[in-house]
Amino acid sequence: MKNNKIHLFTLITLISTFIYYQKSIAQSEDSVMIKKLFTDALTNGESYENLRYLCKEIGPRLSGSDNAQKAILWTKSLMESYELDSVWLQPVMVPKWVRGEKESAKIISNSGKTKVNVTALGNSVGTGKKGVRGKVVEFSSLEDLQQRGEEAKGKIVFINCPMDLSLLSTGTMYGNAGINRHKGPTEAGKIGAIGFIVRSLGTSMDDFPHTGATQYGLNVPKIPAIAISTNDAEILSKELQQDPGLEFYFRTNCEMLGDVESYNVVGQITGSEYPDEYIVFGGHLDSWDLAEGAHDDGAGMIHSLETMRLLKKNYQPKRSLRVVMFINEENGLAGGKEYARLAAENEEKHIAALESDSGGFLPLGFSIDATPDAILNIQSWGQLFQPYNLFYFKKGYGGADIGPLKNQDVPLIGLYPSDQRYFDMHHTAKDVFEIVDHRELELGCASMASLVYLIDKYGLK
Repeated sequence: MKNNKIHLFTLITLISTFIYYQKSIAQSEDSVMIKKLFTDALTNGESYENLRYLCKEIGPRLSGSDNAQKAILWTKSLMESYELDSVWLQPVMVPKWVRGEKESAKIISNSGKTKVNVTALGNSVGTGKKGVRGKVVEFSSLEDLQQRGEEAKGKIVFINCPMDLSLLSTGTMYGNAGINRHKGPTEAGKIGAIGFIVRSLGTSMDDFPHTGATQYGLNVPKIPAIAISTNDAEILSKELQQDPGLEFYFRTNCEMLGDVESYNVVGQITGSEYPDEYIVFGGHLDSWDLAEGAHDDGAGMIHSLETMRLLKKNYQPKRSLRVVMFINEENGLAGGKEYARLAAENEEKHIAALESDSGGFLPLGFSIDATPDAILNIQSWGQLFQPYNLFYFKKGYGGADIGPLKNQDVPLIGLYPSDQRYFDMHHTAKDVFEIVDHRELELGCASMASLVYLIDKYGLK
């Protein structure tokens, strides 16, 4: 009996040693591959030049615009140059909203007229040539407006809600304050207001107004809606305290022209072992029209395109890899919804979806919207990322464009870069190529490529 126990112990020891040895070999192979991807991105990468071309040669890419179409064709050509197995355009109907002539606004008080910096909110109706002039009622939040709304009937609503700078996550700040922009014009329209102003969703005090989409409710009067810069929001608030009867004038020239056909751009490498299992990764092709959309979401586009180039050059995937440039994230999410609809219609099995839409800053890791087992699986690879200072692998938000895939039980993963500077320039005229650091951009590309590699090799359970 004693000998049997000794033999059993020896067998277990041998099996454990073998398993440990096999895992060590696999980790060594993975370390070599990840090192190769980072080295290639940092020394031979094409990301920074591609971002320069996108920003400087094409520029702003508002959904449905000529520039958006130029970017679509350029992206398709770039994918084709990588010699992927297939590249195609996926038709999507998108809203065509145009800003028109630059906005103007001023405070009219006992002390005189003060010009202020404003921008129309995306999807807003315009004021017409005469503009809108009226008394202003200030509210601290959407909830405050809902409670005291009758005070603003026939007047201009001003929601002055600074982002909560006590929060570490700027994404959480943005989400908490963003409801004022999204739903404010509808609530103001319900109570008979004639115009709507929201404090810009920014973390810095400056003169740059932040645009962004708003949504009008059904059967509610559509009133013109603008964002005012953080500096000018403070000025307006202080002047209202001194002169509650002051008036505000603004003129916008925007309009919605209806839906037009546009496209997601899709490229694919077909898997060698499991061609019917898909890993999709991407960013959104459209941007707001105030600047070049360098961080939002030019960087995410380039992260994803460079991920595909790196993997095509250095690795033969077992599963099918898809890179998608989604259209219309900023003011409708039509591209993401259409991709998910077709995936369901075609009964495609997506084992993971990754997105980059948080800027081209220094990558810290990944935010994961998935089952606990899938999160633990990704976290088990953390040691492989430690040499590259990637440590954030936590449950969280995956991304807007890949969000519609959640209904198909697809794990959603978002690249998580340092976000402390993102909302200084988000949706403003400051979002230009020059503020993106090439080294940080390249690190983001290699980080995404490395995670896609590991998911392809091992899958997610």
